Amino acid sequence: MIPASFRLPVVVAAAMALWLTAGGCGPYSFDPAGRQEYADVAIPLFENRTREYGIRELLTEGVINGSIQDGTLPVVNERRAAAVLRGTVTGFVRRPFTYKADETVQQYRVIITISARLEDPVRRNVIWEEGEMVQWGIYEAETETEDQGKTRAIAKLAEDIVNRTVKGW
Repeated sequence: MIPASFRLPVVVAAAMALWLTAGGCGPYSFDPAGRQEYADVAIPLFENRTREYGIRELLTEGVINGSIQDGTLPVVNERRAAAVLRGTVTGFVRRPFTYKADETVQQYRVIITISARLEDPVRRNVIWEEGEMVQWGIYEAETETEDQGKTRAIAKLAEDIVNRTVKGW
């Protein structure tokens, strides 16, 4: 039995622990759709500030396909969208990743950098914004092409963007 002089502090400590535990989980949602306040999204063609031809089309297509596969937010025309996802490709590089014993390149890594933001066109505010999102894709120098590395990097970026858009965390 707990002595009377300790009952109040024990009750207060238990209440504080419960409050801290519940308070720490407050902003999160177990709903797979996250905490979004919008019903659909438009994804216009990304901008391209690199010299890499066709990268904006591939990235835009990857994000649209990722959104469709996720199924949380329908992708709609920009004129009727509750949210608009805008992005810019800001960097594209290909670098050697691994070497063979004879010092020739065995694998290359394609690195793509973008900025992205989700806007509410009705309220005219930014829902979320990332100034620099970076992902990469590796490909075998002898058996694969740079396009395969690019495709892998785009798939990772698309997943990051879709997760950020639908989950909000």
